[in-house]
Amino acid sequence: MPNDRLQQIRDVVPQSRQFLAEVWSELRKVHWPTRQETVAATVVVIVVVLIVSLWLGLVDGVISFLFTRFLGMQ
Repeated sequence: MPNDRLQQIRDVVPQSRQFLAEVWSELRKVHWPTRQETVAATVVVIVVVLIVSLWLGLVDGVISFLFTRFLGMQ
């Protein structure tokens, strides 16, 4: 039984090396965005977040107004 455990530990190093080699190989295949693409995508995300937050704020304000106006809540 102790020899089995020792062999499992010895097998980890080659398996780890193979895994890391495969990871490195896959990372070379990735299309990394340019700085310009990253900035453009970031601007789009910020604009969409601002639009959605303004819309939700407006809807929340209208619903709050209606509840306070018609239900007499404060």
